[in-house]
Amino acid sequence: MGKVLVIGCGGVASVAIHKICQNDEVFDELVIASRTVSKCDKLKEKLQNTTKTKISTAKVDADNVCELVNLIKETKPDVVLNLALPYQDLKIMDACLECKVHYIDTANYEPEDTAKFEYKWQWAYKEKFEKAGITALLGSGFDPGVTGVFSAYAMKHYFDEINYIDILDCNGGDHGYPFATNFNPEINIREVSAKGSYWENGHWVETEPMEIKRVYDFDEVGKKDMYLLHHEELESLALNIKGIKRIRFFMTFGQSYLTHLKCLENVGMTSIEPIMYEGKEIVPLQFLKAVLPDPASLGPRTKGKTNIGCIFIGKKDGKERKLYIYNVCDHEECYREVGSQAVAYTTGVPAMIGAMLVMKGIWQKAGVHNIEEFDPDPFMEALNKWGLPWKVCENPVLVD
Repeated sequence: MGKVLVIGCGGVASVAIHKICQNDEVFDELVIASRTVSKCDKLKEKLQNTTKTKISTAKVDADNVCELVNLIKETKPDVVLNLALPYQDLKIMDACLECKVHYIDTANYEPEDTAKFEYKWQWAYKEKFEKAGITALLGSGFDPGVTGVFSAYAMKHYFDEINYIDILDCNGGDHGYPFATNFNPEINIREVSAKGSYWENGHWVETEPMEIKRVYDFDEVGKKDMYLLHHEELESLALNIKGIKRIRFFMTFGQSYLTHLKCLENVGMTSIEPIMYEGKEIVPLQFLKAVLPDPASLGPRTKGKTNIGCIFIGKKDGKERKLYIYNVCDHEECYREVGSQAVAYTTGVPAMIGAMLVMKGIWQKAGVHNIEEFDPDPFMEALNKWGLPWKVCENPVLVD
């Protein structure tokens, strides 16, 4: 039915590529492109005899628009699935614009030299994508991604308006290391060490990093400490969901992780400011990334489950209503299926689904769009089919 170009070959990309190959009735051809083409070749060798999807590989520098344009023109994909670094989003969008090819990503752009992520840079491309007649689907991961689809689904089927959303991201997995991150260490540490914020009554309320803590009892995981963070989907949901008064995002962290992170912050290892070391300029956080365990290596070590979802409070027929939609994912089951831990799995599966819906024309609309702007039903159906079944809980325990 179509051809997809996947840019990136890390942990999330590996999951998405496995799922693309499982979905070979839709994806006739797949091109895997990365700066390290040997990683692409290794994945191709593993999968090519398990699928009808025709797989090829290519070398590309995602920071180089000319290289990206040449690759897209050479391979002629129907959609480009960006699973590279968030720093590279705009370069890949530029290349898609020049080639008039649909674009999908899982995380919004953030400048490499500033620990700040927001949608304004990508939303600025709206008119360009409209004129080109192509779709840019932003945030087709889990959070952002599935959390937006959950919100649109709740709005469509359960509420006339939604006033409060709490997004809860719980990783109850244990990889056995004193300190490691479940996705790209550089992105992870920048995210959790930044100031928190939430949307309330039409404006942002900023908090100190990890200032707001709550304890929640997660289904199939148990009680966990969770902390309020800034997260990009708050920004788009505040615009796209009717009736919003407040949106917050919470993520769980164990004490060992927090203690190690604090020590690393105190000695300057989480800094993104370049320093000189033995005559060479290095970024401390990038050096730290190099010495930490590769998130892609955590799969065989990780046990336990994730639980990610949204608690909604709103109105239906003039009466208050409360609802919780969430997914539970098992680390060990993910590893048995695709050789990955659940954090990469819960992002890689929705990435494939978003690419599928855009490529099939189900989710095509010229311009730049966040995931909750589309009909949620086909995505929700696909989550059940492709490994991320969801549950609906009426009258859940709320977060104070």
